[in-house]
Amino acid sequence: MKPHYPLASALLLGSGLPTLAHADFIEDSKASVEMRNFYFNRDFRQSGARDKAEEWAQGFLLRMESGYTEGTVGFGIDALGMLGLKLDSGDGTAGSGLLPADGSGGSQDEYSKLGLTGKVRLSNSTLKVGALHFRSPIVSANDSRLLPQTFQGALLNVQEIDNLTLQGGKINRIKANSSTDYTKMTGNRIGGSSDSFVFGGGEYKITPQLTAGLHHGTLENVYQQYYGTLVHVLPLGEGQSFKTDLRYSQSREDGNFRDLDNKAFGAMFTYSLGGHAFGAGYQRMSGDDPFPYIASSDPFLVNFVQINDFANVEERSWQVRYDYNFASIGLPGLTFMTRYISGDNVEVAGRSSEGKEWERNTDIAYVVQNGPLKNLGLKWRNATVRSNFANDLDENRLILSYTLALW
Repeated sequence: MKPHYPLASALLLGSGLPTLAHADFIEDSKASVEMRNFYFNRDFRQSGARDKAEEWAQGFLLRMESGYTEGTVGFGIDALGMLGLKLDSGDGTAGSGLLPADGSGGSQDEYSKLGLTGKVRLSNSTLKVGALHFRSPIVSANDSRLLPQTFQGALLNVQEIDNLTLQGGKINRIKANSSTDYTKMTGNRIGGSSDSFVFGGGEYKITPQLTAGLHHGTLENVYQQYYGTLVHVLPLGEGQSFKTDLRYSQSREDGNFRDLDNKAFGAMFTYSLGGHAFGAGYQRMSGDDPFPYIASSDPFLVNFVQINDFANVEERSWQVRYDYNFASIGLPGLTFMTRYISGDNVEVAGRSSEGKEWERNTDIAYVVQNGPLKNLGLKWRNATVRSNFANDLDENRLILSYTLALW
């Protein structure tokens, strides 16, 4: 069934073609093209598994955003056109998530998709209807492959009160990174499917250093989730700060879905000194089920990293992290990150509380800051995963990107 948003549709259509010529609509518009060259290699290290997933692809993303028409209520439209091209995908190495499957164990040579979004602005509030790509504590679109994931639905952002930001909406479909079709949403690890995710919440800046948030979301007939956040940044003098990021959620079933119970706590502490950042995190799952979220989207968890989310039943996990920004020694655009996460106490069938896993990540990135190659970026992402209940993996991603503003 197609979604119906009668009020938004009436507002968008009521704008009329003549108003599109208003100066703000044209002068505030912008467009860019992003080119992504993406190499992905995942080696499976446990016995009995496939050898590897390895693919190389080229992606193009054309983003066009209009301004708003003049008047108390402004109207606009955004467009996102995407094209993915296979450069290499050998026999038996498909399945990296860069390209859609071809039905015979390989990958398609190319795929494309188009997202259109109508938008309305009133005062400091906006309503968007159509293709959506956004991030929030309750639901976030993934952008870790060749082309980004998108949702279909309506998104409302309200900023009418100082220091208070409200957000809500409804999603009825999801389009995965390597898919050209919108599909129903399913619960990650818990099953169930739905064509309605309704969410709402907000964040309030209590002081310039302290922000609190509360969010709620319901994947109809699958799960309900409440999510609270608290972020505090303590200045410690010139070039120094200490950041505390606390997160807590409670999830249960919705409708006639099977009984579901999960509580998730996360804490991340980061000390920054000049170009250095030293982080330590802890994440704890409790209850009879893993942390529920929309499958293939990004969960808002401190230990959701390159491959794992460390959100299995009863799992406890720790993280240590180090970041360095080379701008502090006169090399702007060059950054480095490494982290290690260890999880245990996982409930595994037949081996109660014996599940263990760990993951190590390293990112090195450089973005050209000026000259004819300005905005050219190169990133290498490396990960190692070991587990006594899931896959053992070694993974490398090499991403070359370039964004060119068209106007």
